[in-house]
Amino acid sequence: MYKKLKILRIGFNQELSFSEIGKFRGAVIDKISENDVLFHNHVGEGFRYSYPLIQYKRIGGRAAVVCVGEGTESIGKFFASENFELMIGDRQVRMEVENMSAKHFLVQLWDGIFSYHLRKWLPLNSENYEKYTALDSVVEKYAMLEKILTGNVLSFAKGVGVHFEQQVVCKIVSVEEPRPLLYKGVKMMAFDLEFKTNVSLPDYIGLGKGVSLGFGTVVRKYEKKNDNNKE
Repeated sequence: MYKKLKILRIGFNQELSFSEIGKFRGAVIDKISENDVLFHNHVGEGFRYSYPLIQYKRIGGRAAVVCVGEGTESIGKFFASENFELMIGDRQVRMEVENMSAKHFLVQLWDGIFSYHLRKWLPLNSENYEKYTALDSVVEKYAMLEKILTGNVLSFAKGVGVHFEQQVVCKIVSVEEPRPLLYKGVKMMAFDLEFKTNVSLPDYIGLGKGVSLGFGTVVRKYEKKNDNNKE
C-alpha cells in the first residue's frame, strides 16, 4: 500500500537554538484562538497516542514547522491569528516566513533502497538502555538499534495511514558516538546516524520519541555522482 502524503515545511526568519524548540512550540500554541489537538498532541489531561502531524524544528539554525497530512490544514489557524509576535522564553521576536515548501510525497515500500541521515534520534528508554549497554558487541548493538528503527518507521507509516504488506528493512550504515540530551527534563542518549531503508520518507519528518520537538529528524542522503569515470 502507498499514500500520497501532504507535506508542508515553513521556515521562519528567527534564529533558534535546539533547546528553545519547546519554547517556540509553546509560543505558537499560545497564538491559537481555538484548541486544536494537532498543535500540542494532548487530549484533555492525557496524550494523543498517534504520530504528531505538526512538528517544531530547527532547520539551518532557524525556527521551522513541518506539517504532515491534516496538520497542513490546521497550521492555517496560526496564520489566521495575524499576530506573529512570539515570546520564546524571555525574548520577544517577530516571526516572518522566510521560505515555504508544499508537496505531495509518496510514502511507499520499494524494491530499491534509500539512504538517510537521522539526527538526535532517541531510541532508548530506561528499560532498553540497560539492555543496550549490556550488549558486548557492536554487531548486537546495531541489530538492536535497527529493530527499534524499523519499529519507528512502521509507527510513522501507521500514523499517516499507510500499512505495508511486505517487510520493512532498515540497515544502519554508521553511528556517531551518542550524546546526552534532555527530553522532557530527562537525560537521554541521542544518536546521529546514517541508515538505509526500502521505505521512501519525506525530508525533515521525525522518527521515534520527541519528534514534535525536533528529535529524530530524517533527511535523505543523495549519492554524489562520480564524474571521474567519464571518457
